Amino acid sequence: MCAQRYEDLDAWRLANELKEKGYELINQSPARDDYKFRDQLRDSLSSATANIAEGFGYYDHGLFAKHVRIALGSESETLNHFNDGIKRGYWDADRVAPLEALARRAIRVATRFLSYLDTSEAPYKWEKRKRTRRPQ
Repeated sequence: MCAQRYEDLDAWRLANELKEKGYELINQSPARDDYKFRDQLRDSLSSATANIAEGFGYYDHGLFAKHVRIALGSESETLNHFNDGIKRGYWDADRVAPLEALARRAIRVATRFLSYLDTSEAPYKWEKRKRTRRPQ
């Protein structure tokens, strides 16, 4: 079965759950007042879902895979920010542990999805249709 919408993809769903819980973590911690750090974490959280959604719209596995790779990089960046937040004293390791576990799960699922994209063809591709001129 093919996904009909990007929201149907497990990789997008997990990235979205991570994004929502990450926003909640920011809003409930002193990180909300560190504008540069907060914005970097928000950007990495939102990048994964945005890139998976954008890649989906290409209807081409090669282009989609490129965007999933970017999403994976963003999810790894998010893990880095979670650890940085511990060092900055914005939250403790116990508070962020479930989010780190979710990020690692999102990375595993996206990695498996990337493997699929790298070894398969899109079920249907957009084809440029050549216009034929009618004789006059």
